[in-house]
Amino acid sequence: MGNNSLAQPTVNKPAVLLKKDKGVRQIRKDLAKLTIMLAVLVLAFFASFLVGRYPVSPDIVLAILCSKVVALPQVWNDTLETIVFKIRLPRIAAALLVGSALAVSGAAYQNLFRNPLVSPSLLGASWGAAFGAVLGMILHLSWIWVEISAFAFGLVAVLTAIAVGSWFGNKSMISLVLAGIAVSAFFQALVSVLKYLADPMNTLPEISFWLMGGLSKIKEQDVVWSLLPILLPMIILYFVRWQINVLSIGEEEAHTLGVNVRRTRLVVLACATLLAAAATSIGGIIQWVGLLIPHAVRMLFGANFAIVLPASVVTGATFLLIMDNLSRSIASLEIQVGILTSLLGAPFFVFLLAKAKRGWE
Repeated sequence: MGNNSLAQPTVNKPAVLLKKDKGVRQIRKDLAKLTIMLAVLVLAFFASFLVGRYPVSPDIVLAILCSKVVALPQVWNDTLETIVFKIRLPRIAAALLVGSALAVSGAAYQNLFRNPLVSPSLLGASWGAAFGAVLGMILHLSWIWVEISAFAFGLVAVLTAIAVGSWFGNKSMISLVLAGIAVSAFFQALVSVLKYLADPMNTLPEISFWLMGGLSKIKEQDVVWSLLPILLPMIILYFVRWQINVLSIGEEEAHTLGVNVRRTRLVVLACATLLAAAATSIGGIIQWVGLLIPHAVRMLFGANFAIVLPASVVTGATFLLIMDNLSRSIASLEIQVGILTSLLGAPFFVFLLAKAKRGWE
């Protein structure tokens, strides 16, 4: 007697379950990549304390850092502690904040405009902040007020671009982009006017140095005051990540799925602008981070903003931290980090474009 009647039939998984399994596997791969990138960031963070003109051994750095958590016998002098906590730690923290802020700002702009060539300077935030900083230097304000002025005028520039873009009732993103280009050019011209009026012996070199982008003047108070305008927009963007994903596929689809397009656009613009203005106000004009990093992240993870945002935070922070370490170690005189990001960012971006096989997703 045959056993064919007792044989178990082959059961194929439904397409929905196969898609779910594929999604779970993709999430695991993304988390694995993100974990590796985070490990690189941690290594770069601790290695950065060893970079500088005054040598500090790794064991002393670790002991000084741990001394704030647990009681340890002090085997180092006060000079070493000052170098680690007052000079290198604020600069490292600033590199992490500025790099992550520029990267997330660029990622938000690129998702909003559905264009991988968009950067945080699109709506004039960078040159508006530059005008505010230069104005503060011309007026001989204290450095904290120079940074506050830069932050304020960065916001003013973007608000002006939004107002100009909607002046004739045109709500399209193209009009906003064109308005941003015009406002950016206007503030760039104002910066040139202020440079022409500046004292050529004292103020003008300081202005030129700041416009190159750098973190050499960073103090503890700079890091403290920039925490809120950088961390808060990131948190808000993460909470509206689903709306950002839906908005990136088109307005009609977003309306169909119940997304308030106008409100979501304003939230994304406000958060991206705060990030760009805060980063520029403390670090000057640092090019390519907001364009290069989100592009590289999308190549690795796809266009899902839920993973693009944390990946941009980690990658942007790591990239600028490494660039800043190079800026203060590869030559006898410190090179402004904005120069290095442009020198290395431009060819690397061309390399990414050559490797890219897909367009905007």
